[in-house]
Parts: sequence; C-alpha cells; structure tokens
Amino acid sequence: MSDEGERRSRRGGGGAARRAERTATRQEFARFISRNIPNLDILNAEAIEIIEANADTVLQEIGVNFPEQPEALERWREAGADVQGDRVRIPRGLARQLCGTAPRSFTQHARNPERNVEIGGRNLVLAPVYGPPFVRDQAGGRRYATIADFRNFVKLGQMSKWVHHSGGTVCEPTDVAVNKRHLDMLHAHMTLSDKPYMGSVTLPERAADSVEMSKLLFGADFVDQNTVMTSLININSPLTFDAVMMGALEVYAKANQAAIISPFIVGGAMAPVTVAGTLTQVLAEVLAGVAYSQLIRPGAPVIFGAFVTSIDMNSGAPTFGTPEAAQITLGAGQLARRLGLPYRSAGSFCGSKLPDAQAAYETANTLNIGLLAGVNFMLHACGWLEGGLVSSYEKYVMDADQLGALHKLALGVDISENGLAMDAIREVGPGGHYLGCAHTQANYKDAFWRTGVLDYKPFETWEEEGARDTATLAATKVQRMLGEYQAPDLDAAVAESLADYVARKKAAEPDAFM
Repeated sequence: MSDEGERRSRRGGGGAARRAERTATRQEFARFISRNIPNLDILNAEAIEIIEANADTVLQEIGVNFPEQPEALERWREAGADVQGDRVRIPRGLARQLCGTAPRSFTQHARNPERNVEIGGRNLVLAPVYGPPFVRDQAGGRRYATIADFRNFVKLGQMSKWVHHSGGTVCEPTDVAVNKRHLDMLHAHMTLSDKPYMGSVTLPERAADSVEMSKLLFGADFVDQNTVMTSLININSPLTFDAVMMGALEVYAKANQAAIISPFIVGGAMAPVTVAGTLTQVLAEVLAGVAYSQLIRPGAPVIFGAFVTSIDMNSGAPTFGTPEAAQITLGAGQLARRLGLPYRSAGSFCGSKLPDAQAAYETANTLNIGLLAGVNFMLHACGWLEGGLVSSYEKYVMDADQLGALHKLALGVDISENGLAMDAIREVGPGGHYLGCAHTQANYKDAFWRTGVLDYKPFETWEEEGARDTATLAATKVQRMLGEYQAPDLDAAVAESLADYVARKKAAEPDAFM
C-alpha cells in the first residue's frame, strides 16, 4: 500500500471509530448543577424589608386558616399563636423564629449513590413535569394518561442526561384506581429508575405508603436517618392549609423526609395583581407552612416553594413566561435566601397546546429566569404543555435537551490558562484559522454545548431527510430512547418485597375512581 493509501486507511478507520462512538448506546448522567454565576437580585434592601414586614403583618392581623384540623390548631396554640376557630394568627416574628431550625441544604439520596442530589446552596436540581391528567405525542395526539405512559416517562427520565431527578406524578395514570395508583407510580420510580423520586401527597395514608415502600427499597434504618424523598405540599392560596396536604406534610416531617412548601398562585385570582403584593402573600404562606413543619419535627428538611403564573384578564386562562412571573420568581429567590431555605420555582412552563414556537418562547423565558433566580429545585423542568394539563413526549425531550444549555451557562466563564487560550492565539496569529490548532484539537469535544435534538444541517440535507420540524425530530428521539432503555440493576429480594407490598395493598380494598 502506498503512503497516501495508508494515510487514507488510517483516516477512514478513525472516522469509523468516531461514528461508532457517536452511535453506540450510552447512558450519560450529568451531576446536579453547581452555579458559578451570580444570582440576579431584582429587589433592593428597602423593598425586601417592606415585603418581610408586610408578610408578618398578614400573619399577625389577617392570619391563615387550618380548617378541620384540631391537632394542628392545638399545636399552633401551644406555640403561642392566637387561634380562633380555624383561623391562626401568628405573632410577629414567631413564624420566622420557628423556620430557623429548618436546614439550609440537605442531601436527597438515590438508590444509586452516584445519583444523590444536594438541594440548597448554589445547586440546581432538575426534575420533570408533575401532575397532568393528559399526555400528548405525535402518533396518538392528546389523550388521558395511562400507567404505560407513566412508565414511559420514568424511562425517559432515566435515559435523559441532564435530568437529575425522576420526579413524582409525571402524568396521572387514569386507568388505575385513584386509591391505588400511587402504589404503581412509586413502584415505577423505584424499579425503572435509580434517580431520586418524590412521594405521594394525595392522602396522609398514601404518604405513609411512600415511606414504607422507601424503607423496603433503602432499608428501614437508612430511611430513619436519611432523606430519600421530596414531596410537593401545595398551599390552597390564599392563606389556607387544607387537611389533606397538611396531613401528608405531617407524615413526611415526622419521617425526616423533605417537603416543598409551595403556594399555588395565579396572580389576579389567588393573589393580588401586583408583584409586591403577590410576593407578600407568598412569603406569608411559606413562613406559616415551613413553621408548621418545624412544629412537627424541628430540623425536618423543607424547600421554599413559589409556583406563580399570571392570568389573562380576557379569558381567565393562566399565562406563562410573562415578565410579571419572572419578577416574582426572582424576588421570591431573594426572600428564600434571606430565610436560609432551599428554593423551588420555575420550570418548562407554557400555555401552548403544541410543542411549537409559543411553547418554546414561554419555556425559554421561564427556564432561564429560574437559573438566574437561584432556584435549587426545579420541578416541571421538562415535558410541561398546555398550562400543566398535558405531559408531552416530544416536549419532554426538547426541554431535557435545553437543560444541557442551563448546565453550560451555570459554569460561568473559564479564565484558567486553558480558558484564556493565549497559546492558541499565538499559534494561529494574524490571518490564520483555529480549526487545526493544538488548542482546538485538545478542547473541541467539550468546548461547545451540543444539542441532541435541534437540526443544524445544510438546507439540502435537511430537505432530503424529510424537512422535519423540531417536534418530529423529538418524536424520533423519544422512540430511540425508549428502544434503548435498560432498567438499572435492583436486588432481586428488594424487587420482590416491593412487588409484594404493592400487590397486598391493592388487594386489601376495592377500586375507587373518585
């Protein structure tokens, strides 16, 4: 073989090796984000002090309701609150004092220790969509979610590099009885993924099932001493703490499992139309909820939650990705840091019915604001569609792809010797190019974030391949990911104990669909 032929052969072999590397099935997992960029503070010191003082005024003069919860009312009375009927008025400063025992950060353990997440500080943990009763994909359109859909979304979460958390109710499996579906959902998270997961909150008894199943998965002693679950405790805004959510909070706090204390705000309907007024109500509600968790168990891990949208005053529909929601997300982050609590907010929010331009604009606005606001736990980070009514297969992978950009932005600017690249500038000099220089060759694999969904091919190639739009490309990726999914290893005895627990609990009572 000639020298030139040998060189071509070597180049061809190298190309084949690179193609094989690109096409091989791999499960890559990114560690949770640790920010190297500053938070964006939107409130000045005076504004923060006024909002904090007004929140204390709300708690002391207006109060919060704990309807049909005599034990909760008695706890508040013993703590020093003024309790009249269901109304609890909390003396100025008491709620903030009680919040002082909550940890500034905590570890949520996964069954695979490599997937553990640190919630708080400069960290950002990304979790998928939560709660929709419907799903959508290109093949089947919009339809009620099933347990098969639920399992598919858990598999997509396990296969998604940039998603750190398996989540909770990634869709509501309507083909399983209401009183039993929490068992199947937890079982799916525990067996189909080795990432952290969320517990059930729809009844205190279902929260207790979540704790018991976690003890089977991790071991009772481990669960007693560590946090292995996060749960979503929504406040019935304005200023009402219902018995179901507080009952679930009590179960988790007693077990030292984490809870997101989160007002559910639609501005103009469940809170004032102004940013400062909404922030005042959010802070008052979070203070009361976190304080109550600490009455149950001082030191129980909690997260300051803020789910906020505005409302379209013409149709009454919630809106997403708006400037006002961004301002509240940023401001609530400052209030959370003042309290010394981890912060939950933002997500892939949009009001669009399809994974289209509206969905992309609104989602990008919300994801980027969440990064800048100092969010520590981002629920709904991928898959959200139609104001939270729909979990979309295609949007799940589109959003999950964009979460990689958040990882890269959070790294900040590298000013190491390699980052400054003076050797490259010297090597290339005036009029040259950097494609073949040593610095480029050493860094090209990791220099730029690379999409796994979007199309950057020349027009002719794109047209020859079917002129596919982003949703179509995402649908193809969904099928590829589900086809390549491999279940993480699980001890056979643990798997058997979980399956037996679910079977026994489901057999113990008749199905209920209400």
